[in-house]
Amino acid sequence: MSFLTRVEAIKDLIQEAVDKGATSVEQIHQAIASMPLDALAKRGLLEDKAESVKQSHADTIGTVYDAIRRVNREVGDLATGLIESVEDQIATQKNINKKD
Repeated sequence: MSFLTRVEAIKDLIQEAVDKGATSVEQIHQAIASMPLDALAKRGLLEDKAESVKQSHADTIGTVYDAIRRVNREVGDLATGLIESVEDQIATQKNINKKD
């Protein structure tokens, strides 16, 4: 396995870990964040807006973690592009050396 293949495998591993980590943290965040809203709703302090408030809050949290996952994908795509460029450069250099 070439060095660049290993680098790309490590990149994929890190990217997957960040994605899964963001999803796990989001689930925990959603569960913890809903607790005070559930308590307020139980006491009737949110009146008829309880579900709307809870959904809005959950959507906001989801948007943040979606952004984290999107940035992770973009960084992964950028890293893949850089690795491919280096591989192309190496192949080109080998072809130039063969012609000499």
